[in-house]
Amino acid sequence: MTPDPIRVLLVEDNPGDARLIREVLSEGVGIRFDITQVPTLEDATGHLAADGRFDLILLDLSLPDARGWDTIRRAREAAPDIPIVVLSGLDDEELALQAVQAGIQDYLVKGQIEGSVLTRILRHAIERHRLSRELWERTRQLEEGERRFRALVENSSDALALVDGKGKILYARSILRVLGYGDEEYVEMDNFALVHPEDVESAQALLAKSLESPGTPIGFENRARHKDGSWRHIEGVAVNRLDDPAVGAIIANFRDVTDRKRLEDQFRQAQRLEAVGRLAGGISHDFNNLLCVIISYGELLMEALPPESPHREGIGEILKAADRAAGLTRQLLAFGRKQVLEPRVVDLNVRIGDLQKMLSRVLGEDIEVVTTLAPDLGRIRVDPGQLEQVIMNLTVNARDAMAEGGTLTIETHNVVLEAIHPQEGFPIRPGRYVMLRIQDSGTGIGPETRSHIFEPFFTTKEVGKGTGLGLATVYGIVKQNGGYIWLQSEPGQGAAFEVCFPWLDLSVEGAESAPGTVVTRISTETILLVEDEASVRGLVRKTLEASGYVVLEARDPQDGLLKAQAHQGPIDLMITDVIMPVMSGRTLADRLAHLRPTMKVLYISGYSDDVIAQHGVLETGIHFLQKPFSPELLRRKVREVLDGPGDGKA
Repeated sequence: MTPDPIRVLLVEDNPGDARLIREVLSEGVGIRFDITQVPTLEDATGHLAADGRFDLILLDLSLPDARGWDTIRRAREAAPDIPIVVLSGLDDEELALQAVQAGIQDYLVKGQIEGSVLTRILRHAIERHRLSRELWERTRQLEEGERRFRALVENSSDALALVDGKGKILYARSILRVLGYGDEEYVEMDNFALVHPEDVESAQALLAKSLESPGTPIGFENRARHKDGSWRHIEGVAVNRLDDPAVGAIIANFRDVTDRKRLEDQFRQAQRLEAVGRLAGGISHDFNNLLCVIISYGELLMEALPPESPHREGIGEILKAADRAAGLTRQLLAFGRKQVLEPRVVDLNVRIGDLQKMLSRVLGEDIEVVTTLAPDLGRIRVDPGQLEQVIMNLTVNARDAMAEGGTLTIETHNVVLEAIHPQEGFPIRPGRYVMLRIQDSGTGIGPETRSHIFEPFFTTKEVGKGTGLGLATVYGIVKQNGGYIWLQSEPGQGAAFEVCFPWLDLSVEGAESAPGTVVTRISTETILLVEDEASVRGLVRKTLEASGYVVLEARDPQDGLLKAQAHQGPIDLMITDVIMPVMSGRTLADRLAHLRPTMKVLYISGYSDDVIAQHGVLETGIHFLQKPFSPELLRRKVREVLDGPGDGKA
């Protein structure tokens, strides 16, 4: 096979010299040249840009557009990766030396070389350039590999150490990120001196096992002392390479898994709490159905009795007990974070006043409660149960910090917050807020604990003494309601939690109906009632019929479909339980939508919010009433839905 010709770019403006060079090269034995000749450096640059696949450049130094050293410099810039041989009429040793130093392969004087010699020189120039490029590329690859390796080691979140057969550290990298020591500090240390005393024996056993098993990766986990004095859980792999002359050490690669260990502990605790939460959600439906019956019939009896009846007091106690039971159910659901929220316009001062007796019982006689409440305090929109939870959790937290008694101060203020909190430094939505401040005279909280105080499951109490959920729950409630919370404390100086809820502009929001208002309007609308719990269905029917409504009673969804199809007149509203056998309340409403397009829907349920949400009943625009409810609340809600806007499909 005939070898491919060597492609040469000849930059020569003298036609005679160009012809002579062509003739000389044609005498090369066994080598063919494909020569492209141009008269100027500018032409050469154009050819290189259009077709850079030249094997060699023959360059004259006296061109119309470039001379001497300028020619060499510009040619080298235009073709940094192609070998260049200068063919000059000047026998200038200094210029020749400069050319070679600039990367030119050779400097030849015209008229002093024969054709065969020129051919060999050109071939050797190409070969030298190829070898030089290969050497340069190999060197570049080695340097790049070293840089990558160094970047990998020095920027890794894992630490790397070389240890001798006795546990002495010979080399270390990235130790600062894991244990706080500089690499040079770590070298020459005794590895076992950094291991937790309780883990030294297992670490020594690991070393012995590694010495017995050269080349075998062995996993390990222990606690190591950080430079700040704390103990960190580390996890890694050790490989014995003592017999490798290039290494001569045991390679230990390890990382800090302290956070992961803490999360594992938290997860196990969360599983236990989740089990309680599932239990709470499971019993809530049946329990709320029972409470709904107790509360509703109790209030109906109370309404029917004359004011002077001696039975009113007894029924009142029944209703109080039922209310406390309903509160207990809400607390269980809150514990499992499954409660359905009902935000209302709240006067924080009134809520604190209502809780004062309970707070005194929780705190005990050795803690004095001092309240300073702003008389012109603004209103906030929040779920009252959640607000009570915030106050109780912060109060209990303060009690635990005052084991020997002290003073608890509860304050309320109207405040204006700037864009950045002046002490904490975090961003805040500027505006008007209502602040609740709870301060104790207890032991105080140090900076390390303060940095974790709102983390879920973080607790400074002994195992079994606290779940670490109290302050995390407070934080979640505050953030859910668009507020902020921060802590001010120092060891020995007590602690103050400041909670800010957005100030509610009542001129925009409008006032809510007073809780004690009873709807007395006599109505005539027709209501389809679908409820599988007979006792609840009976009391809802009696309550509505007493207010003048026409009630079509259905014991289950199938019965509800039949009643809706059989009724000749309009049906203004359907009240349906959410969870029922065979068909959900939402599915029933969808089935009836084409038959009763103007019929509005009110859903009722005693299940927790996650179960209800699965059936799409907590979506925006859906009317919902949580069990247990009183007759008064039922009447208000029914009237609200009937009189409210909507096309009847909600």
